[in-house]
Amino acid sequence: MKIEGSVALVTGANRGLGRRFAAALVERGAAKVYAAARRPETIDLPGVVPLALDITDRASVKAAAEHAPDVDLLINNAGVSTNSSALAGALDDIRLEMETHYFGTLGMAREFAPILGRNGGGAILNVLSVLSWVAVSPRVAGYSAAKAAALQLTNSLRIELKEQGTLVTALHVGYMDTDMAAHVDGPKVDPAEVAAQALDAIEQGSFEVLADDVSRRVRSLLSGDVAGLYPQLAS
Repeated sequence: MKIEGSVALVTGANRGLGRRFAAALVERGAAKVYAAARRPETIDLPGVVPLALDITDRASVKAAAEHAPDVDLLINNAGVSTNSSALAGALDDIRLEMETHYFGTLGMAREFAPILGRNGGGAILNVLSVLSWVAVSPRVAGYSAAKAAALQLTNSLRIELKEQGTLVTALHVGYMDTDMAAHVDGPKVDPAEVAAQALDAIEQGSFEVLADDVSRRVRSLLSGDVAGLYPQLAS
């Protein structure tokens, strides 16, 4: 699909990657960009339509769909990271990550897929992570599990929505230079570049975006011995 002239909705658009997506869509000539956040008053981008949305609240998701019946591009970007391990992390934190990344994405898809169908098919972009494939630390156990679930949801949606002509694209990336990764030392990719790659992929009809060297390297290891993904476990 073409970005120019599209009507897009970006979740979590008040900061980080979501804000870069909203800005890039405006720059590329989208006809309308709904910039969604739990607190829409924090949206300060010119040229967008602020929209109140909490993707973990079914009533909020339904209200957003009723407010935005013209959407033909849905970008599921909103996320949370609680640094929860499987054994020591609070169960409420782990549930929050699953509610956000899996059930939140599912809820958005269930409400907006019919809208996309009525508007010609369009596209869904789900922002995932290299951690969809590999858990690099106990501290990301909850996040990795939620993103892995979101990956399989993405794959299922791609099949289910093919008949109505909706493209479903998965975006994988490692650490980006955003607030969520402020505590991380080491290389980080520019979120504006990630957004640009993802929008290019949508225009090209791609199913998958590998936005940095980390995601490309891990993706290449998936067909090999699983031990290759976990060098820290080598004796």
